[in-house]
Amino acid sequence: MDRKQLQTIRRELHQIPELGFEEYKTQQYLLNEIKRMPQEHIEIKTWRTGILVFVKGKNPSKTIGYRADIDGLPITEETGFDFDSRHKGKMHACGHDFHMTIALGALSRLAENPAEDDCLFIFQPAEEGPGGAAPLLESEEFQAWRPDVIFALHIAPDLPVGTVSSREGLLFANTSELFIDLKGKGGHAAYPHQTHDMVVAASYFVTQLQQIVARRVDPLDSAVVTIGKITGGTVQNIIAEHARLEGTIRTMSPKAMEEVKDNIERLAKGLEVGHDCEVSIDYGANYHQVYNHGIHVDSFREIVAALEEVEFKEAPSAMTGEDFGYMLKEIPGFMFWLGVESEYGLHHARLTPDEQALAVGVNTVEAVVRHW
Repeated sequence: MDRKQLQTIRRELHQIPELGFEEYKTQQYLLNEIKRMPQEHIEIKTWRTGILVFVKGKNPSKTIGYRADIDGLPITEETGFDFDSRHKGKMHACGHDFHMTIALGALSRLAENPAEDDCLFIFQPAEEGPGGAAPLLESEEFQAWRPDVIFALHIAPDLPVGTVSSREGLLFANTSELFIDLKGKGGHAAYPHQTHDMVVAASYFVTQLQQIVARRVDPLDSAVVTIGKITGGTVQNIIAEHARLEGTIRTMSPKAMEEVKDNIERLAKGLEVGHDCEVSIDYGANYHQVYNHGIHVDSFREIVAALEEVEFKEAPSAMTGEDFGYMLKEIPGFMFWLGVESEYGLHHARLTPDEQALAVGVNTVEAVVRHW
């Protein structure tokens, strides 16, 4: 695929974002593109709304896995593109349209001219939620072609085009969604003594949650507890019987994640007593940390050094989450950032990655597969 074809594919995918395990149009689009490629060396399987493509190597001794995520986000696009989302309230605001396009570009080259080793291209659904990597790992389809090593990329709006970045060890944090429901007793605003006010209880609890990181997590470790949404009550003169907190937990170690959750549950028990209410907690989607294996990051540095117009930069650890961590927990490999230079960042309604990065991504992915 040339640069124009990559651009066209990216823009067509950008117009049809779909949420996790609802990627039906996306799956069909990808299948159509894959079936246009030479079929002599490839085999295709579907898993739910995802796709696995096995490319037979010339003289295989192992299988190399490459993963691209395919779902969008529940965000209303504000880019002003003439190819903006046709699906109201949904957008490829995390670059998965780029991820898919790059995977198709690299796959097309390997389908025409296979590498020495076998290669498995994984088009994975539901990365943004509820999490597609963990159940995919357990599937019969994946286990039949289970790779020996695996890698993936993620676009980086803060890096210039032509820059790739990674690091040995922790790249992305452990993450967990957090949903807390509080139930008390509603009533008239004029008679607060006859009620159990859940707006008051929720407000108090948000303040308490901040003490967990400050006083319950080892200061040499790192954690974040953020409440991004509070809902409660119906009108201004009725005391709220229900309230809901929605947020996220992010930690640099699995141990810190356990400690944070344990302390949330302890505080919830105290809240039930102190505010005479019921508290229920749902941790939603949980993602394991992305932990890169050093030997493969070292190999990546060497590969990039041999590529024209591509520069390697050491990456810091980040509190972002990625369910590719589940794959690296089971299979050695690494993940890297691909610079796309956008004024607006990931999950923003105005994310505008530079399409020149598509060719850089394809060249880099192909180089890794052929080197390995």
